[in-house]
Amino acid sequence: MKKLGIFLISAITVLGLSCSDENELAHTPLPHNTITLTNAFSNLNFTSPLDLQSPNDGTDRLFVAEKGGLIKVFENKESVTETSTFLDLSGQIATENELGLLGFAFHPDYSANGFLFVYYTPNTSEAVVSRFKVSEGDVNQVDSTSETILLRIPQPYTNHNGGQLAFGTDGYLYIASGDGGGSGDPDGNAQNLENLLGKILRIDVDNEDTGLEYAIPADNPFVDTEDARAEIFAYGLRNPWRLSIDLQDNTIWTGDVGQDQKEEIDLIEKGGNYGWNSLEGTSCYKEADCAVDGTILPLYEYGHENNDKSITGGYVYRGNNVPELNGYYVYGDFISGRIWALDKSGNNQLISESGLSISSFGIDADKELYLCSFDGKIYKFNLAD
Repeated sequence: MKKLGIFLISAITVLGLSCSDENELAHTPLPHNTITLTNAFSNLNFTSPLDLQSPNDGTDRLFVAEKGGLIKVFENKESVTETSTFLDLSGQIATENELGLLGFAFHPDYSANGFLFVYYTPNTSEAVVSRFKVSEGDVNQVDSTSETILLRIPQPYTNHNGGQLAFGTDGYLYIASGDGGGSGDPDGNAQNLENLLGKILRIDVDNEDTGLEYAIPADNPFVDTEDARAEIFAYGLRNPWRLSIDLQDNTIWTGDVGQDQKEEIDLIEKGGNYGWNSLEGTSCYKEADCAVDGTILPLYEYGHENNDKSITGGYVYRGNNVPELNGYYVYGDFISGRIWALDKSGNNQLISESGLSISSFGIDADKELYLCSFDGKIYKFNLAD
């Protein structure tokens, strides 16, 4: 892999920021050894947890999705001893390689309409985004007959599926979709606006266009582009794992898993092209020189030293337990287990050598931050004693 002819000096160059802008975005450095991870629910164990969500319904419950097809619900109390099954897709799901139940999101008005949206792979050749409704007789169980499939996304391989769902302040559903897999995006999906792979999608789940179970937002960037899918919000991504939206300042963050050399963090902009598979991070992927005009380079990237090999995107911290973290984007690496805090100026700090297989992050109703690990535990961020 060769470097770009025009070298990226810093993330500030990428964003086109002035020195004064950089100072405004930079946060006070975190004190050393400030933050600890604790087992949030010591009596609970999960099997390959991939997502943690909380509905805005006043009940202070947490929901965890397992790769094999279950979403479990439990009280948000450290002493909780049991979970119940909220949704069971285990009998209608493919789980080979990176397939499975990959993400879910509650409708912003969940307390009134009971709608849940799920991204999963029913077989090895497609992913679906479906809407379910909670049971009228049991708030801790989905009505299994209520499924409406909104989107079908063909998957040529069994990896790079993306799968995160999130609602923005605009009320629209954002969907992170990988490039469909295979080494190096062999079909060129990420740059192809005719399909939904390697993209961030945006749809209106509260309305329907003719022939669809959803509507296309009128200001989506490619609604008037010939032969382009109108659902596309941004493109040129390899495997966005995971996506989150900071509702305080309406920024969209994603970690994008690299091929051989670079892991990256992107701030997603409407209509943005993030370069894959010409670029891997700030480096040319296939050729010694490659065009960067019209692409958005990462806010931050890191190499594969120190066993850092697979980014897991996180959240901008907005809770109260660790005030020093406020405004920092917290993310990790699935392979090394290292965790960092990044501000919007590109300043990055290592905050933990956890040694965990970090599959996802999540926040509760109080915006406190959690980490899902493949050791079956859910961890919470706290201040060190």
